[in-house]
Amino acid sequence: MNRYQILIEYVGTGFSGWQIQPKGKTVQKLIQLHISKLLKEKIKVVGSGRTDAGVHALEQSAHFDTNRKIINLNKFLKSINFFLNPNYVSIKKIKKKNLEFHARFSVKERTYKYIIFNRISAPSIEKDRGWHIRNKIDLNLMKKGSKKLLGTHDFSAFRSSSCNAVSPIRTMKNIRIKKIKDKIEIKFTSQSFLQQQVRSMVGCLKYLAEKKWSLKKFEKVIKYKKRNLCAPPAPPHGLYLEKINY
Repeated sequence: MNRYQILIEYVGTGFSGWQIQPKGKTVQKLIQLHISKLLKEKIKVVGSGRTDAGVHALEQSAHFDTNRKIINLNKFLKSINFFLNPNYVSIKKIKKKNLEFHARFSVKERTYKYIIFNRISAPSIEKDRGWHIRNKIDLNLMKKGSKKLLGTHDFSAFRSSSCNAVSPIRTMKNIRIKKIKDKIEIKFTSQSFLQQQVRSMVGCLKYLAEKKWSLKKFEKVIKYKKRNLCAPPAPPHGLYLEKINY
């Protein structure tokens, strides 16, 4: 048995998310289908984690096992991308791994990036690649709020009602916020995230940065752990799975 890791880039628009579902077009299903056809055997692709409908990936990680050894990895990349690229999906790299490697369970850190366009006019070239917010964003307030999210917390207020994680406790290792002209990038790093956690945190940071909430109100949302106190989650099209570290 041979195990391979693949690093995948995709535009989430038009997909029902990463994970295979009974209905809807998913990235995992598309990749699995075409690798199976290419290798002429039934292949199961295992991802590092799911991304929701509309969420993008700069470098999703996955693995698959095959009875065949892939002799020419570059040729494989060219062949598989021929079928994937029309769907705005690309496999950027493929690496041979030992059988102990697991795309999901071997992960040490995940980094998600959220993009906000803070300007009057809606983006055209980068349409559906970030959240367009017309109201002025106070970056200093956003940074103050982000510091309250660092460390180990019960993130119940930020988890989706459909989240099936056993525990709401997560450790936020790092949050970096930067602004280049009218584009704001927020990066979150943790070993794992709850369903909709990043989008919910961004939604709350937006309320704080627009001065709809005070810093005390923001702290109360974290402290009381109630989902109904959370601001509406940020839209999925601004979210990117940026990096998986092993």
